[in-house]
Amino acid sequence: MATSSNDARPFRLLFLGDVMLGRLMNQVLQQVEATYPWGDTLPLLLQADACICNLECVLADTGSPWSLTPKVFHFRSDTRNVAALQEAHIKAVSLANNHTLDFGYEALLQMLAVLRRAGIHFAGAGSNSAEARQPALWETAGRKLGLLALTDNEPAWEAGPERPGIWYMTMTMSDPRAAELRAALKTVRAQVDWLIVSLHWGGNWGYTPPAEHRAFAHALIEAGADIVYGHSPHVVRGVEIYRGRPVLYSCGDFVDDYAVDPRERNDLGFIFSIEIVGSQLARLRLYPTVIRAFQARRAHGSDREELVATMLHLCSLLGTAARWSEREACLEIEVVRT
Repeated sequence: MATSSNDARPFRLLFLGDVMLGRLMNQVLQQVEATYPWGDTLPLLLQADACICNLECVLADTGSPWSLTPKVFHFRSDTRNVAALQEAHIKAVSLANNHTLDFGYEALLQMLAVLRRAGIHFAGAGSNSAEARQPALWETAGRKLGLLALTDNEPAWEAGPERPGIWYMTMTMSDPRAAELRAALKTVRAQVDWLIVSLHWGGNWGYTPPAEHRAFAHALIEAGADIVYGHSPHVVRGVEIYRGRPVLYSCGDFVDDYAVDPRERNDLGFIFSIEIVGSQLARLRLYPTVIRAFQARRAHGSDREELVATMLHLCSLLGTAARWSEREACLEIEVVRT
């Protein structure tokens, strides 16, 4: 692990689920302030040292809906809406997902340029395979952070030596691409204090992580990852502490314009707050949220009760103890220190 000028002050990382600013969200953002999507969660976001999300759309003013493979939904948001990410102090985004190439190569390349100009780090997509596998590296409050991002969605979008695309890989260390992943983990591990691996894995729905996802997450931590940051199912999944490191199997949806499934409740989610002291995981808190009127809002009442009960159950299935803190209005995950 790299050394840095860390002090005893808790360092807070926030992880959000899918952030989709296209379609109806894009129309709303043409009429409101850039802070609008974050609702009353914004104060929490601004208290963090670093906030990370999965950007589930392309930021572009160009391109046409992808036609090389069948696809029902295409999400694009105006480039001006990068201001919404800036307002939330989002430091880095994962682009390894199934919407990054929704409007083709030109739109992807425009998004990369927009993010660079905005000072927002990204990982998981690029102008070629080498760039798609590059980590996002940055320093905040004396901590050196690294983000790698990959997905098992949309194999046709895999970046090539001279072709833009995403870092695609099946979620198993038996994949032939695993050698490249292990090499990346080793290289980035030597450069940073905390190494985050973002995984857009599996299909929609389902509250229980598949056995192969758990095995892959464990292997990543054994290979040097400090935080496994999962998303894709559109619902939250339980949290596991493995070898003193957190595995967020799915952070669900944070803000979007999606129809709400009354059974799956894809409008309910959390802000996942990880506090670090020195080199140790000190505290893990989950703040309940709900999507209303194209905004992320703090959840209350029956929404909060349903979400908290669900997460308590899901964590227990993974051997993770958690309790509700009325004073902090959050779920506190018991941290097993190494």
